[in-house]
Amino acid sequence: MRDLVALDLALGPALERAVAELAASGDAFCVLDRRLSPRARALELERLAPTHVLDETGRVARPEGRGVDDGVGLVMLTSGSSGSPKAAELTWAALAQSATITQATLRDDAAPAWYPCLPACHIGGLAVVLRGVLSDASLVWGDPERPDTGPALGATHVALVRAQLARFDPCEYRTVLLGGARPPQALAENVVTTWGMTETGSGVVYDGVALPGVELAIVDGELCVRSPTLFARYRDRPRPRAVGPDGRDDWFPTGDAGRLDDGRLTVFGRLGYVINTGGEKVWPEDLETVLARVEGVSDVAVTGQADDEWGERIVALVVAERRDLDGTLRAVAEEAIGPWAKPKEIRYVTAIPRTTSGKVRRGDLAHVF
Repeated sequence: MRDLVALDLALGPALERAVAELAASGDAFCVLDRRLSPRARALELERLAPTHVLDETGRVARPEGRGVDDGVGLVMLTSGSSGSPKAAELTWAALAQSATITQATLRDDAAPAWYPCLPACHIGGLAVVLRGVLSDASLVWGDPERPDTGPALGATHVALVRAQLARFDPCEYRTVLLGGARPPQALAENVVTTWGMTETGSGVVYDGVALPGVELAIVDGELCVRSPTLFARYRDRPRPRAVGPDGRDDWFPTGDAGRLDDGRLTVFGRLGYVINTGGEKVWPEDLETVLARVEGVSDVAVTGQADDEWGERIVALVVAERRDLDGTLRAVAEEAIGPWAKPKEIRYVTAIPRTTSGKVRRGDLAHVF
């Protein structure tokens, strides 16, 4: 068994050094979310169960913690956008594969210089740090709240979520990886959309195409992945397995619905949140993209509610300057998708619950109204 060290460090050089030291020692680590309240921090520690906590003052043992098997490098909580977060265990070998595959895909005549600006307690942010530790990438440290300053410091690559892309102009970067929530319609040429999850060791699909060594399959409508970057298990249960088109059961069922067209992936959304209304399926993400184009709408989320007549009725939660957009919202839904996609109910709210990476917290939508 190996120690699991919880890193209570800010995004910066000290975090990079700590991860490098643990990679050299073979112990595992997790990164704590420093933004949490004391109560939420206690729950985070319970789910991760580290044996030690390391902060700026030193390393302290936690007798109630649990070690990990040899080879495990990282324990990370999933985003929790579709339920309670789960603690996933990834091996050092999988983390190294993720860094290597990404570097091989993005490099040209020089190794990328990354500007870390996403929280390292989530896989999209930590993967940037790991590229500097486990591959030949370099990390350019600066203010994580100002990713637009990276190029002036020598950074060539950055990973962002949609909210950051809306606030900052990334045109001076060679490559911008965009993850988290569904991307906007219009993107600059240097922006690469990504799909991935904690369990896949960060993004494994770029602009709809799987990275080298990553295999995709659709099994009964569900996206399944086989990859050297996959996690080993959850902290409290084995990794789910699915039988793929080759008859082998080493595929990971992601819980996302998707389609493959000549190898190019389209992800519809989480299977558990598809809305079946009057016999027609509506994917919340598709309808949200349509409704978000309406002038005056600043944010939107779509959910389904039980309905005696329709099975489920579509409810749109809308953040907008005006509250008289019902007709326009229903019209654009019908035009873009079909009459069955028109929201039966439109509720104007002050905010949509989202994760730090921009994903709608669909499990929390019922609490909004």
